[in-house]
Amino acid sequence: MTAAMLTIDALNVHVPVGTWTIDPMHSSIGFSVRHLMGKVRGTFQEFTGHLTTTEEPTDCSATATIAMTSVNTANGMRDDDLRSSNFFDVDQYPTMTFEGTGLTVHDGLLELPGKLTIRGITHDVTMDVEFLGLDETGLQGEQRIGISATTTIRRSDYGVGASAGEGQKIVVGDKITIQLDIQAVLES
Repeated sequence: MTAAMLTIDALNVHVPVGTWTIDPMHSSIGFSVRHLMGKVRGTFQEFTGHLTTTEEPTDCSATATIAMTSVNTANGMRDDDLRSSNFFDVDQYPTMTFEGTGLTVHDGLLELPGKLTIRGITHDVTMDVEFLGLDETGLQGEQRIGISATTTIRRSDYGVGASAGEGQKIVVGDKITIQLDIQAVLES
């Protein structure tokens, strides 16, 4: 008997149906933002999540919870400022969450719309998803998939950090690019 599959032939996506747990040891969640005359890149070191694949792409879903205290930009003073009430306010809002449903193909690309919550504020976002492949005999004989996903948000939409006033130089840009590189393991 053939196992049920999510199939999107146009993009060469062929994945077993099921629930996949994100492997944090082989995954990363990062961001980049303009800072003064360059860009700062950072990661979140602690996160959990699941992907659910179904035969019908529009029924596929993903969830993730990111520990905001785990932000790392390789600069301790900056990371402490990001954790403070100036930006993430981790004492009051310890997590960022994403809940997405309805994988679609748009202009030859996979998209997953969802809801992103930061500092208790939720907005609709769309993740641009790239399927990186299926390994049917992963590191321990398990089935493993790889995906990369990106989205761009405005930090001001989530009340993160103060905006520069008119005529002031931009210390921290408003546009944030979020990048996920995920490996997930089929639960059963």
